[in-house]
Amino acid sequence: MKKSLAVALLLAGAFGAVASAQADPRARFMAANCAYCHGPDGKSRGAIPSLVGLEEKYFIDQMKAFKDGSRPATVMQKHASGYTEAEYVVLAKYFASIK
Repeated sequence: MKKSLAVALLLAGAFGAVASAQADPRARFMAANCAYCHGPDGKSRGAIPSLVGLEEKYFIDQMKAFKDGSRPATVMQKHASGYTEAEYVVLAKYFASIK
């Protein structure tokens, strides 16, 4: 009984963390734009970096750097320019919530 209760609480906590990170309905929709290069849910299977589990501040800082050109990239400047800073936060929370 104690073991099943512990498992239930653990699962509830995990689902709650993901649900709160994904509370913004735009998160999954916006993140889908990243999937072609960075893999489903940001889990890359190739040479392009994964986004899953990145710290929020790091993600946001990198997107800003792509947008202003201080971090050179082939296509990321165009992608980063398509989002607002508030949307960077939404995406950062989404990818940070995925384990």
